[in-house]
Amino acid sequence: MLKATYVPTFCEICFWKCGVMAKVINGRVVKLEGNPNHPGARGKLCGRGNGGAGLLYDPDRLKTPLISSGARGEGKYKKASWDEALNLVAEKLTRIKQQYGPEAVALFTHGTPTDHFLPLLSAFGSPNVGMPSFAQCRGPRDVGLELTFGESIGSPERLDMVNSKVVVLFGSHLGENMHNSQVQDYAEAVGKGAKFIVVDPRFSIAAGKAHTWLPIRPATNIALLLAWINIIIRDGLYDKEYIGAYANGFGELAEAVRDCTPEWAEKETEIPAATILETASLMAKNAPAVCIHPGRHATWYGDDVQRTRCIAILMALLGTWGRPGGTFFATTASFPKMESKPFPEPSREPLNGGGYPFAGGEGVTQAIRTSTINGKPYPIKGWFVSGTNLMKAIPNEKETLEAIKKLDLLVAVDVMPFDTAMLADVILPECTYLERYDALAVGKGKSLTVSLRQPVVEPMYESKPGWWIAKELAKRLGLDEYFPWATYEEKIKAQCAHWGINFEELKKAGTITIPDTAAPYITAETPPKFKTASGKIELYSNELKEKGFDPVPRYTQHPQPASGEFRLIYGRNAVHTFSRTTNNPELHELYPENEVWVNAPRAREMGLVNGTYVTLVNQDGVRSNPIKVKVTERIRKDCAYMVHGFSTSSTSLKKAFNKGADDQGLITRYEVDPICGGTGMRVNFVRIEKEAPHA
Repeated sequence: MLKATYVPTFCEICFWKCGVMAKVINGRVVKLEGNPNHPGARGKLCGRGNGGAGLLYDPDRLKTPLISSGARGEGKYKKASWDEALNLVAEKLTRIKQQYGPEAVALFTHGTPTDHFLPLLSAFGSPNVGMPSFAQCRGPRDVGLELTFGESIGSPERLDMVNSKVVVLFGSHLGENMHNSQVQDYAEAVGKGAKFIVVDPRFSIAAGKAHTWLPIRPATNIALLLAWINIIIRDGLYDKEYIGAYANGFGELAEAVRDCTPEWAEKETEIPAATILETASLMAKNAPAVCIHPGRHATWYGDDVQRTRCIAILMALLGTWGRPGGTFFATTASFPKMESKPFPEPSREPLNGGGYPFAGGEGVTQAIRTSTINGKPYPIKGWFVSGTNLMKAIPNEKETLEAIKKLDLLVAVDVMPFDTAMLADVILPECTYLERYDALAVGKGKSLTVSLRQPVVEPMYESKPGWWIAKELAKRLGLDEYFPWATYEEKIKAQCAHWGINFEELKKAGTITIPDTAAPYITAETPPKFKTASGKIELYSNELKEKGFDPVPRYTQHPQPASGEFRLIYGRNAVHTFSRTTNNPELHELYPENEVWVNAPRAREMGLVNGTYVTLVNQDGVRSNPIKVKVTERIRKDCAYMVHGFSTSSTSLKKAFNKGADDQGLITRYEVDPICGGTGMRVNFVRIEKEAPHA
């Protein structure tokens, strides 16, 4: 009788990093379950996490190093040994460094591979790193919260939803964007009777559980928020003690929003003034146990920092920051740093900030792309891409292709032959998260935690872990002193010893929580500390004013769709993560292609039939692949909605190739947030052509 073993690790299908217990029989993973020790999993996995074995055993995985044998983008490759591929990469990187300087190499990365390749880039001498998680996702949200409270809200977000009486969601598709612990909290809050206010032009799964659904006209969220702020100040519903003790700029705020009445907001948002008043009163009545979710993917219209500033100001007025049912504080406990060799100082300033005054440390990806195209302020000649599919992440695919044509070298480290990898000069196959060690994951939620990713099975084919690839490249570049350990297990053991963690215990448990490290709420013993210039909550931001921006957010109108057009909006599906999972055999079976949601009365006017295929054509004439119509009452008449990440151009992804339509291909325009460089991508409009041919 075969005996099952359970090996703890943590997931990489999305970036929640949930703890996993892998059930292994005879060297094969047969099931993945949630680790009850892990705060993000709590013994459960979402559909994506359950599909991790589908990635491990996907027959289309990258199996061996590949070197391009044709023109870039032609898709012709020859198999190579690891020595041949790594030597070629090192040779070309060295040539770029000698000719243009080390800063001419940029790293695009996301997820745990960052822990290996960012040190490699820093040791090489380049500061130019770009992560789509900033300019294409969370950047404006984080900056808006930092400008107001002096800190962001973390990932996972520090939301005390289970203790909330009212939860407010702005386009946050809980139940579709399956962030595990947050969806569990959402379900528990619903069960405990919390009232949900869902602001979304689409009747999402979350809206289906809402006390009030506000089908807002897109691009008018700031008007709604300013009206709520106006009501709460006007009617004296704000937390006077909290604001008096912890906030600056209340008078200036009150004056700035004086004219932002519910009646004014109704004209902009198409939400009745009475509903705006009712929902503001509901929040105030239940404060501070009000969870106002600041969102995650926040790059919408180009004024996204100020939209988040509005959310933050509303949190402050209701006294929810650091209070039960609102947001909680991260633990202040930390592990001691280990000594390491300092990286060389770059000889030139980084260009990945793009000149935006509040660009984050994760970099502005499109700024690197622009410098690659125009060579200013200095050339970028090499891209190293790991853990991200740039063709599906950065708006305007044409610009990305133009930049790639300018490169002397494009290296991709990936598990699957995604769109960007298949444009690379050299492809290095990384093994999956179930086959490798990675950096210890330190969790700073309510308590301090540490989690271990360890191999569940041996690496398949000729794939290698990211740490090994980085170390081997470092050796060839004369940088091996920055990787002074033989194996990653050796490094982790040393780290655990330094931190006072029992490595063998961690291997068995997967996650260890450090006791007595939580202080989540404001108390007399734990007063709040705001890392702003004034040490208080900034309702009026002098920091923004000094840079020439509005110190209190104000509303500006955005273009709306013309007759016959729809605003293109997009989101997630419960079983897919971006474009990362569309070829996964297990998850593909559950949702093989995306659909376009069209309002039912509008569909009848156009003669569109549910389940038939159409073509979307954007304002610049870009045409989509055929996509199935979902005719529904659950969306506004002026919007068309689709799930992001489909229609890969990579013929090597046999299940996903050309399936569904590519929303990113239709996003040819974007509005850049001047405060931080975030790319507002919900500014594109499409027309629908019916009776599209479909194979």
